[in-house]
Amino acid sequence: MNESIAELAEAFARDGFVVVPKLYSRAEVKVLKEGIQRIVADVRREAAGEDSLQAMLDATGVYVGLAGRSGLFRTAVRDDRLVDILEAIIGPNVEFLSDKVVFKDAERHAASPWHQDWPYWEGTHKISVWVALDDATPENGCLKFLPGSHRGSAIHDGDSSDGSGFGHRVRAEKVDEGEAVTVPLEAGGAVFFHDLVLHSSHPNTTRGERWTWVPTYRDAQADDPEYSFAVANVVVRGA
Repeated sequence: MNESIAELAEAFARDGFVVVPKLYSRAEVKVLKEGIQRIVADVRREAAGEDSLQAMLDATGVYVGLAGRSGLFRTAVRDDRLVDILEAIIGPNVEFLSDKVVFKDAERHAASPWHQDWPYWEGTHKISVWVALDDATPENGCLKFLPGSHRGSAIHDGDSSDGSGFGHRVRAEKVDEGEAVTVPLEAGGAVFFHDLVLHSSHPNTTRGERWTWVPTYRDAQADDPEYSFAVANVVVRGA
């Protein structure tokens, strides 16, 4: 294993997340962002009259299933730069599960609450990769993490009445913000994170664009339930 990748895997095991700056070039993420924006525009057109899908997209800035709609993303999820690191974290058998866009802008600018991803899918543990398609800063809504919190579960509140789409969240008063690590990223940088690590995002006070692509992976040998959102899952390494 490449020594630098081994160091990334060690940091991931310790903290539950690891930052990889400049994983992609700015030119590459520009292509990804434009591809996502085309998909989002198509979804909005198709969702005309279907209040639930369009309303959710517009309220949350989230759309799941990019690889199910685009060859660009079916290729992107296999990128060796991603999979080499995932293999060091997950093991020799790596499966792409699903991907999504998460964007903030003038209309969608609220902070996301503290949460773990695992309660949303349960089953075996998954690794997500948050790829910055724009420069992500504390001012426009980059992520923050609680290092080491992946070693245990947390008590989640089921309130999603604010329309954010977060039906599982940890109340802010239960998180020591003094222990949190803010993760700014230049466009093309990425953070790999465990589905039990507590994380949230800063609000987008700039009201400018902050787009991210988030593919999620698991051990290809995992015994998991059938996920309706996994419309393009594929083994990307091993068996």
